[in-house]
Amino acid sequence: MDAFVDPPAGEVRAVVARALAEDLTPLGDVTSMLLDRSRTATGRFVARVEGRLSGGACVSETFHQVDPALVLDWQLADGSEVGPGTLIGTVTGPLASMLTAERTALNLLGHLSGVATLAARFRAAADPSTHVWDTRKTTPGLRSLEKAAVRAGGCVNHRGNLSEWVMLKDNHLVGVGIAEGVARAKAAWPGRTVQVECDRPAQVEEAVAAGADAVLLDNMSVDEAAACIATVRAADPRCLVEISGGITLDTIGPYSRIGADCISVGAITNSAPVLDIGLDITPGEGAP
Repeated sequence: MDAFVDPPAGEVRAVVARALAEDLTPLGDVTSMLLDRSRTATGRFVARVEGRLSGGACVSETFHQVDPALVLDWQLADGSEVGPGTLIGTVTGPLASMLTAERTALNLLGHLSGVATLAARFRAAADPSTHVWDTRKTTPGLRSLEKAAVRAGGCVNHRGNLSEWVMLKDNHLVGVGIAEGVARAKAAWPGRTVQVECDRPAQVEEAVAAGADAVLLDNMSVDEAAACIATVRAADPRCLVEISGGITLDTIGPYSRIGADCISVGAITNSAPVLDIGLDITPGEGAP
């Protein structure tokens, strides 16, 4: 495992526990209860399509929480590329326990690998000089896991939550002006990044003049964004420039070549299709 792409262990345990409770409350797996507990099996995690892996820790935790007698052997780690028929790993142990854990494990593995796969596609479509960020548009309760999947896909993380830095978005600016908002933020939260969302050049100029650490160019055309980047670089080269708003695989290329520091894409986490991964099970000892 690569520590950079691994999700927090505590979050993995908590997410898996909630997922299993959802599947097993109140009576447990009433179908697998019918099986002889002495029967064992081997399951092979196999990719059905091309993609990028994420979620291995969740799979391991799922099988461990269901039955510590289930033993996993990973052939590939998070961040690895797969194709149709690629063997990802195997699990061996009691068949009944394996079947109880199967859907929860595959749900998490497929979803998180889907996020990693889409992240990898955006990363490949962008110029290497520009970072590709995720956003807070994540599945409630899964943010840390999805952000780990983004890293597994080769992209990087924007702020993790509302406590990490100050971002004055358009709706905040309804209640406070840019200059006043930046001044208040600097006084209240010294040391935290202060970013201002801007949808027109005048706002960019005001934000930089007020001492903002970062500006977000929201829903601008490529030409408009390029002009605003030039304004920022001339006024304060240290100010970070982010581009956001409706970025797609078709448009990220042009936007990534005009000098921004990063481009944020909500679709990476809120619109990623599940990566098709199966668990092929063959009987072991005790099979009829």
